[in-house]
Amino acid sequence: MRRRVAREAAILLYTSQEKEFKQAKKRAAEILGARVLPSNLEVAEELDRIADEFEGLERQERLVQMRREALKLMEFLERFNPRLIGSVWRGTARRNSDIDIEVFSADPEEVLEEIRRRNLEVVEVERVTASGNHGVDESTHIYLALESGVKAEIIVRSPEKIGEERLCEIYGDPVRGLGIKE
Repeated sequence: MRRRVAREAAILLYTSQEKEFKQAKKRAAEILGARVLPSNLEVAEELDRIADEFEGLERQERLVQMRREALKLMEFLERFNPRLIGSVWRGTARRNSDIDIEVFSADPEEVLEEIRRRNLEVVEVERVTASGNHGVDESTHIYLALESGVKAEIIVRSPEKIGEERLCEIYGDPVRGLGIKE
């Protein structure tokens, strides 16, 4: 039953009926009349299988293209120590995935100015406060719509956060990411 709930939650995420793992798991359990909730990792593994089933080779091609686009973004954000994180870093990107890049700056406005200088379309800017493994984490999220149709999210963190280990809430492992030279 746990695997069925994981698969249903993955379908809800894949079809964009839900955006967050927690909500997808609850809704999937409700749909199936189950009490058991799978882990985020179990849902992520099912989501990966579903993406492979529906997207095939196109998925790998998309990943390569998204990594190229990420590198371009990272190159002009180089002074902010960019790191590619998320599904494009992990190699699990699928249709509707975005490019996630974290950068480090005491002034998020500087990052925004650099993005605007490149004439990129800024869709939204959001200040986020979340509890993490090292207490409260404040960041600014800059959402972009790229010419290719791909979406990107630039997460601006304080320079004090450089090198700080954060655990992935889905996979449970450290979020290492990739720098420009990697």
